[in-house]
Amino acid sequence: MSIFTPTNQIRLTNVAVVRMKRAGKRFEIACYKNKVVGWRSGVEKDLDEVLQTHSVFVNVSKGQVAKKEDLISAFGTDDQTEICKQILTKGEVQVSDKERHTQLEQMFRDIATIVADKCVNPETKRPYTVILIERAMKDIHYSVKPNKSTKQQALEVIKQLKEKIKIERAHMRLRFILPVNEGKKLKEKLKPLMKVVESEDYGQQLEIVCLIDPGCFREIDELIKKETKGKGSLEVLNLKDVEEGDERFE
Repeated sequence: MSIFTPTNQIRLTNVAVVRMKRAGKRFEIACYKNKVVGWRSGVEKDLDEVLQTHSVFVNVSKGQVAKKEDLISAFGTDDQTEICKQILTKGEVQVSDKERHTQLEQMFRDIATIVADKCVNPETKRPYTVILIERAMKDIHYSVKPNKSTKQQALEVIKQLKEKIKIERAHMRLRFILPVNEGKKLKEKLKPLMKVVESEDYGQQLEIVCLIDPGCFREIDELIKKETKGKGSLEVLNLKDVEEGDERFE
């Protein structure tokens, strides 16, 4: 026995719906779960990996497909793939309360993981565990922002946590090798960007080993290239200057 399905209906399961309102009408597309964020961040570039179908709907859950004349009126075209791209980029992702809660919990954990990976107690040089960072984030009542990347939010969290606990970005250890003539003058310009100078060696060239804040790396790299006209070099010795063992709250 076959069941009659109207031609303007398509049934889909396990769907993430993205919705947009245009010209007084609602339009929706059906995507695979967890793929919309990948498309918007540029990680996922294959549209077929994101869309369940290249159809535009007025209601995905009921399987009701949008009429051609409504698409032309709202988007100026009836090219469904192009319209899907517009909705995918600018539309609003529809998620249930349970899904939203799970998503925010995961983002909270991801932010804490990034902070724990990038930071140390400046006095002991030991890293904090993810659990301790999560606890500190709860203490400052940090609220996850679903539309901001976890990396951006991790930098915000580090600033806020500084008021609560002893924490800072783990320093990078670098070695500069500079031509002697430019080296002395360049060293003065580099001085404000260096946290700790561990060694200086004047020979045929000036060699400096130092610790810096990771946020200054690009500025230092560009300064050395510009001032030495490419003759100087910069080497990363350690991405993170940390001591063994985990930090604990007293």
